[in-house]
Amino acid sequence: MSRIVLVTGGGNGLGKAVAGRFRSGGDRVIITGRNTDRLATTASEIGARPITCDATDPEQVARMADELGADLDVVVNMAGGNTDLDQRDRQGTQLEQVMAAWRANLEANLLSAVLTTTAVLDKLRPGGSIINIGSIGAEYASTSYGAAKAALAAWTAGLSSTVGAQRLTANLIAPGYIAETDFFHGQLSEQRRTALIEATHNKRPGHPDDIAETTYFLASDGARHITGQTVHVNGGAHTTR
Repeated sequence: MSRIVLVTGGGNGLGKAVAGRFRSGGDRVIITGRNTDRLATTASEIGARPITCDATDPEQVARMADELGADLDVVVNMAGGNTDLDQRDRQGTQLEQVMAAWRANLEANLLSAVLTTTAVLDKLRPGGSIINIGSIGAEYASTSYGAAKAALAAWTAGLSSTVGAQRLTANLIAPGYIAETDFFHGQLSEQRRTALIEATHNKRPGHPDDIAETTYFLASDGARHITGQTVHVNGGAHTTR
């Protein structure tokens, strides 16, 4: 049976790859994002339904949830990114700028997932999945981005315990360095890129398909007893036991 899948931040990068993987499996996919034109282009390319929505805006998230319809099977909270890399000029004192920078990353990477999940939770049918996208940066949370992703991982583990009785799973995927995306906004030096690849065990960068396939698996029947977990997809750059 075709599932109904929501992918936030689905207009480009990892979100587009994930949405495309679910579409190729025959699922009905809704993608959201802030850029209406880009969202429409992606939706046309992969056969998804676009809904313009800023996942950090409660009013827009509520409206998006109303437009979804009554049922949902999978929600992938992909919207986010390191807001420190957008190079916006912040006003105010040093402490006010620090506050603004940390709030921006918390809103983009934690609250976007919390708001979206809260808004659609009563639509998820038994056997459904909530999949949040974290980061290897959570393991070295010295920045607002890493701290936000660490908080997302902790929240996901707690969420699993509250939705399990509804026969829902909740997991987080933590990517390492993924090539072929605009995550670094053109600010990744060749030296840094080489170092990130050298940190892996298999000596290659990650690719969007690596995340797409892992996401698809976590939403599958074969993953019904996997919940409350952080799944690292980083070629061994960070290992667990």
